[in-house]
Amino acid sequence: MLFSQLVFLFFLAAVLLFLLVVRGNRARKLFLLAASYYFYAYWDWRFCSLLLISTLVDFWVGQGLKATADPRRRRALLMCSLVVNLGLLGFFKYFNFFIESLQVALAPLGWRLETLDIILPVGISFYTFQTLSYTIDVYRGRLKTCDDFWDFALFVSFFPQLVAGPIVRAADFLPQLESTRPLTRERFFLGSRQFIYGLVKKVLLADQLAQVSDFTFDNLGAFDGWTTWVGVLCYAGQIYCDFSGYTDMAIGCARALGYDLCPNFNHPYVATSVTEFWRRWHISLSTWLRDYLYIPLGGNRKGVRRTYVNLMVTMLLGGLWHGAAWTFLFWGGFHGVALVIDKRLRVFDRLASAGLPAKLLGWAYTMLVVTVAWVFFRAQSFGDAWTCVREMFDVVHFGEGVHWISTRAAICLPVIVVTHAISATRWKHLPELPADRWYTPAILFFLIWLVLLFRPEAFTPFVYFQF
Repeated sequence: MLFSQLVFLFFLAAVLLFLLVVRGNRARKLFLLAASYYFYAYWDWRFCSLLLISTLVDFWVGQGLKATADPRRRRALLMCSLVVNLGLLGFFKYFNFFIESLQVALAPLGWRLETLDIILPVGISFYTFQTLSYTIDVYRGRLKTCDDFWDFALFVSFFPQLVAGPIVRAADFLPQLESTRPLTRERFFLGSRQFIYGLVKKVLLADQLAQVSDFTFDNLGAFDGWTTWVGVLCYAGQIYCDFSGYTDMAIGCARALGYDLCPNFNHPYVATSVTEFWRRWHISLSTWLRDYLYIPLGGNRKGVRRTYVNLMVTMLLGGLWHGAAWTFLFWGGFHGVALVIDKRLRVFDRLASAGLPAKLLGWAYTMLVVTVAWVFFRAQSFGDAWTCVREMFDVVHFGEGVHWISTRAAICLPVIVVTHAISATRWKHLPELPADRWYTPAILFFLIWLVLLFRPEAFTPFVYFQF
């Protein structure tokens, strides 16, 4: 069940109707918990057991941390949470990846290891990081233990953000469960508006650009340099609109239901440095990696060289979090190197007070780094990635191959450019249609009509569902 499917709208309407009729907070939360498990089971009911295991283990660990002050026992409890959660994530997501990598190393010895037929559970990377943040914060003494199992279970499984984030912290969500959340016209309007914006990003932009980028990456080597650049830029636009569109729909759903989720994107393509890009892109993941990996490794507190090592380790693991492939690891390392260069040259600090020409130069450099990195993120292999990069930068043969410009790219890419440009001006609040204006309903209904009119014939899943 996906946000862009009609069946989800019926499901959401039923949930909202129940919350409007039932006033008791306990009944509402139990219903939301049941609805969340139904939402997850709609994909494959068997993997609800994994969700339940993470919930039971981390609730028990939290209770154990509350009951003891012994450092050894507390470390053992935290280790239990890490082993179970990361063990499940590692098995389902990375087992075959490591077996296939070992096969290459052991082939000269005549040894062969067999891979398993493993299905990757949807959302496991997101809810694993989410529930780990709870046990780590309780262990550090920064968060009070949750004593209500049903509240904790709802925190782990809350359906708007369950399968693709944002990665919600317990400190932000659990306090919202303590009292009945209001269902007001204002919240419903704000939630519906953001949901429609997300739907537009997904259907009218991401799905249209996907047809261009998929065709380009499926036929690498056939196009001239300009066409390859357009295809790669289409993927950059696709993955942003796809993922931020899902996030908008998730936040909009939660807001209509009475709950607030953290923002996850802030127009990342206006960033003037790679450091700023990561402060605007997938914010819930980048802050998670900062707080639970980079800072515990030492952050920037143990000298310059150690800072660079910590940045590289964090980004390499961040790349591996996205997928079990060496291309994702390279993508993370590529960004890690760019962040080290930023840190070394103090790019972010210097551009903060620089003039427009310097910021434009910083923006061009950042977009170049990010766009080239997307090639390795999207390509199925290093061979495909190098073919694509060679076409993009082969000046001698830049005009060779088929020259093809898609109408979809010509329409959708400028829309993304304009919306990002507006976000950097004093008119950045212009897209926020006010509730008290006569034209707001007309514009929103017009957007819905466009979605119905131009939706692709073939269903296009959300990109981040594979992670």
